[in-house]
Amino acid sequence: MHPTLETERLRLRPFRLDDAEAMFAGWTGDDEVTKYLTWPTHKSVEDTKALLARWVAEYERPERLNFAIVLKEEEKLIGGIDVVRYEDGCPVLGYNLSRPYWGRGVMTEACRRLLDYLFSQGYAEVRIAAMVENVGSRRVIEKCGGEYVDTVEDYLPLKDRTVKINRYVFRAK
Repeated sequence: MHPTLETERLRLRPFRLDDAEAMFAGWTGDDEVTKYLTWPTHKSVEDTKALLARWVAEYERPERLNFAIVLKEEEKLIGGIDVVRYEDGCPVLGYNLSRPYWGRGVMTEACRRLLDYLFSQGYAEVRIAAMVENVGSRRVIEKCGGEYVDTVEDYLPLKDRTVKINRYVFRAK
């Protein structure tokens, strides 16, 4: 069973197939949000529905942790945070957030909650990366206690371009 996590303002719950419209309107269809993601902006809600169908099917795997970020006060879906993969047994995080909620501490709150959960599950280390020019994401990582590891070039096949990324690590206390 996929967990639901809570913070003061947020509910981190599994994605549902009926989240497609809110996702497309909030971030999957927004070039400004997706410019720092590994996948391109969706051209239609059908693209988002196809992505959601894959994500929901992946919940069958217990290691697949992918959360919809819901603002509790409004019961509004505003973003997502997930373990995108595992490297050397360590979870690697990824996240995105609708533009109207940038700069409000929402992603920092969600990231801290997911980190707490992962550390409570016995992980000693969690990794994350952000494109060098993604200042907002780098600030979230720093506020959550991420330690800079290095900067590397990475090829994004879905965007057919190479980018520079900073890699970070979070360590259990």
